[in-house]
Amino acid sequence: MKLIDYKEGRYPSQPDPYIIRGEDGKFYVYVSGFEGVNAYVCDTLDGEYEGLGLVFSLPHKVEYWAPSVIFTEGRYYMYVSFVDEGVTDMHEQALHVAVSDTPYGPFALIRKITEPFSIDAHTVKSGDGLYLFYSVNDYEAERAGTYIVLDKMISPTECLGKPRTVVVPTLDEEIFMKDRFKAGQHWHTLEGAFYFRRGCDHYLIYSGNCYESEYYYLGYAYAYGDTDDLTELDFKKQPSDDVYSPLIAKNEYEAGTGHCSVIEVGGELYCIYHGRDLPPDERITGDTRTARICRLIANGKSLTAVR
Repeated sequence: MKLIDYKEGRYPSQPDPYIIRGEDGKFYVYVSGFEGVNAYVCDTLDGEYEGLGLVFSLPHKVEYWAPSVIFTEGRYYMYVSFVDEGVTDMHEQALHVAVSDTPYGPFALIRKITEPFSIDAHTVKSGDGLYLFYSVNDYEAERAGTYIVLDKMISPTECLGKPRTVVVPTLDEEIFMKDRFKAGQHWHTLEGAFYFRRGCDHYLIYSGNCYESEYYYLGYAYAYGDTDDLTELDFKKQPSDDVYSPLIAKNEYEAGTGHCSVIEVGGELYCIYHGRDLPPDERITGDTRTARICRLIANGKSLTAVR
């Protein structure tokens, strides 16, 4: 089901939707944008969302990718990557942190927190600590490409600087592009990490394949542990490294499904992701991604999407 639809051209696209419930009780969705981060607000989870326009934008910066927002220490912190105007190599993307006293901004830049290439942050409060999941590149791996790492944070604006690998590509279905940088080396992508837990069950949802492809999909890794230190967990892709079994993927009515966030409301889990309506000719064109919602059921290692 669509969470935010096109509104007479005013809401053209909602890539990489990240949802929070503000301290004011309202629901906020932040999305990627060329000129900056756009946001939407609604009093209820599945009601009529209002566009807030740009809530974070900087002069001479473009391609704001995959914003995430956390409320901590009495303020809202946004983590997002972007590049300088005129840059054509998106591997110059690096994560930055911005702050606001309100969930609707405007957010003010504080600093860069990781070096290029770094994208798709998810900052998590666990116990007394903060942890940062994000994606980086490995050009020399057997399955070269983008993968997910985890670092502790010293504060909301600074990482420890000792990231550890969490999930890496293992499947042909995760190929972003064949022969991308050199002949014979296929480039893989795992990105858009989102972590949550239920008791001792820990889940890490990720996106695989290419965001421009109809076969973009959501998978997940699982770890069990009675710990708040997320670096102690050993995440395993489900059901295994060598089996393709997506949580959410192309079906008869939508394609290009990926890059999600998860929120719990009334004891139920909901996944907010982007997708494209699948036209009659089953070919997707242009950036027509819209935010969509479905329920999640978590039961031990099993995570199921109810679409």
